[in-house]
Amino acid sequence: MNPAALFDIRGEVAVVTGGSGVLGATFCRTLAAAGAFVAVMGRRREPCETVAASIRAEGGEALVVPCDVLDAEALEAAARHIEATLGPVTILVNGAGGNHPKATTGPDRSLFELDPAGFGAVFDLNVQGTLRPCQTFGRGMAARGRGSIVNITSMSAERPLTRVAAYGAAKAAVVNLTRWLAVHMAQMYGPHIRVNALAPGFFLTEQNRFLLTDPATNTFTERGRAIVSHTPMGRMGAPVDLSGALLFLVSPASAFVTGVVLPVDGGFSAQSGV
Repeated sequence: MNPAALFDIRGEVAVVTGGSGVLGATFCRTLAAAGAFVAVMGRRREPCETVAASIRAEGGEALVVPCDVLDAEALEAAARHIEATLGPVTILVNGAGGNHPKATTGPDRSLFELDPAGFGAVFDLNVQGTLRPCQTFGRGMAARGRGSIVNITSMSAERPLTRVAAYGAAKAAVVNLTRWLAVHMAQMYGPHIRVNALAPGFFLTEQNRFLLTDPATNTFTERGRAIVSHTPMGRMGAPVDLSGALLFLVSPASAFVTGVVLPVDGGFSAQSGV
């Protein structure tokens, strides 16, 4: 086989939830550059339009789909619109997720003062926000017997980090859900439906910037410096660092890969700290 054909996704229809975020936008651009038709999904239209415009400027095809992943009716309407415009969805990347300050411990908020609503919101966004698109777009994949789903988890799923109890627990649930879905979809609907996850290491996003950088100086906080010192490659990740791993998981190159969680972390998960 031609090695280039292993990564050929030209003509595939991809949905990226959280498509206007720091990582999600890179997922969208990566898939479009590889020849997929991309539905950029996010809660707000304007940031999604910006991502779509950048894709079109490079000769790609993108559709803006404003949608809240926690709204089942909106997801169903979005699925109908995407299929009518681009065609049947064959790739789903669940990029929607994140943390919230109210679900984070710190000098001004102890464990005993964590806001239950904030904790629940983090769980809903990360877990329900992954499950519901899998249900909506996975239904078509099941009917056709083909598709690839990539969920986004985190280093904190396997190695709990200080302060982010809700986020770590929610991402651990995403890992378990990914493995469960991989088995269920393959056994019930066919071996050509695959479900995997990417586990990014530390990347600066809008959700974690308050923990990792000092806005007054635009330098790393003590926590940010500790992360870099425990990452053998000695830096934070850049969004493009995820592109190759994403293309692998959605393409024929990973035809016999399902139920895996692929770390892209600069060696963070291999470092014992000693």
